[in-house]
Amino acid sequence: MGCRKLTVAIDGPAGAGKSTVAREVARALGYLYVDSGAMYRAVALRCLLDGIDVRDEVAVSRAAAAADVRLVDGAAGVRVLLDGEDVTAAIRRADVGEAVPHVAKHPAVREALVRLQRQMSAGGGVVMDGRDIGTVVLPEADVKVFLTASPEERARRRYRELVARGDRVTYGEVLEAIQRRDRVDSSREHSPLVKAEDAVEIDTTGRSVGQVVDEILALCARKGGTVCST
Repeated sequence: MGCRKLTVAIDGPAGAGKSTVAREVARALGYLYVDSGAMYRAVALRCLLDGIDVRDEVAVSRAAAAADVRLVDGAAGVRVLLDGEDVTAAIRRADVGEAVPHVAKHPAVREALVRLQRQMSAGGGVVMDGRDIGTVVLPEADVKVFLTASPEERARRRYRELVARGDRVTYGEVLEAIQRRDRVDSSREHSPLVKAEDAVEIDTTGRSVGQVVDEILALCARKGGTVCST
């Protein structure tokens, strides 16, 4: 017996838990997980490695067009390849996180990556997370979710993540970066961070990943989505 393959869009600000939740939802449904943020991080990393000013729209757009960014789903999870090199860990560096909002606001960069993201979601069976998935990338998605949490909660999560990876940062620095990222993402001219009118908002503050995942799976079930074996 077949299954109905949905497209699931999960948006929200930095640190709201999008990647972790989206990955678990995709695993539960047997869908492909597409981390759109990782794709922008890969372009940002390319710019940093090449010494490109991330505010230079022409240079960044050129780098994005030339970069070969791929997401590979394997037993160990989704790996991010940049020009054939595994950069899954490198793109999570603090300096890359600081560069991302500047890279992502350039229209040519967004156009190139949105085109690729739509190709990856053709036919359904995809859970994609980001900041403009439900509004720009997949406006016709079957299920749209907007995850949020207080800035302090999001900063605590990101701080623990960075420290675990060996980055030397303070909680105050991370909170400031989160708040700055929110301002940039929400005020940019192209594809700003906004909740889609038909998205279900879920506040993850004080909630476990499992609780949030179960709520999204219930939304998928109401849309007729079922588990698809791989």
